[in-house]
Amino acid sequence: MISLDYEMEYWNNGKRFIAGVDEAGRGPLAGPVVAAAAIFPSDIKIDGVNDSKQLSAQERERLFDVINAMAISIGVGIVDHTIIDEVNILNATFRSMHEAIGKLTNQPDHLLIDGPRFSGANIPFTTIIDGDAKCFSIAAASIVAKVTRDRLMVEYDKQYPQYGFAKHKGYGTKAHLDAIRKYGQCEIHRRSFKMPIKLAEENA
Repeated sequence: MISLDYEMEYWNNGKRFIAGVDEAGRGPLAGPVVAAAAIFPSDIKIDGVNDSKQLSAQERERLFDVINAMAISIGVGIVDHTIIDEVNILNATFRSMHEAIGKLTNQPDHLLIDGPRFSGANIPFTTIIDGDAKCFSIAAASIVAKVTRDRLMVEYDKQYPQYGFAKHKGYGTKAHLDAIRKYGQCEIHRRSFKMPIKLAEENA
């Protein structure tokens, strides 16, 4: 299990509600960016929690249910492609994180944020580079965010089956780029994202 050292530092100083925060979906060419915030009790123990990218889809689904059952509170924020295009992906990511934090049923005493930076919080926070591989609460949040986003992309696949969203979840795989070449972009593609050079040249 990933360490609880980061949380323990604040628990030992009398802080009770420590929220780990992470996102999924910064890199894809389509779909929303999704963030999750997770608060756990100090005696939490869930075997297998890790950076969501290091887990199989089956393992993420299993842990998703366990995390939701054992957390004190879970919040999820979803910012769609239209907002991403309006404010850029970094600001959309921050917005999804703020939304997730705002949906927690307990006001956090401190936030543990995955990544090098964060902004706009009125709650004390610590940013942790590669936090999803170092901090239990962030890793758990990464799983919730990833599973939530993957499920959304599976639903989008039903609306736009020609793109294969259920398989690649909107990332720029060869199959996805081939589908864009053939069908053009659909409603949920991020227009502000630059197309890969090869695709752009072929469409010129």
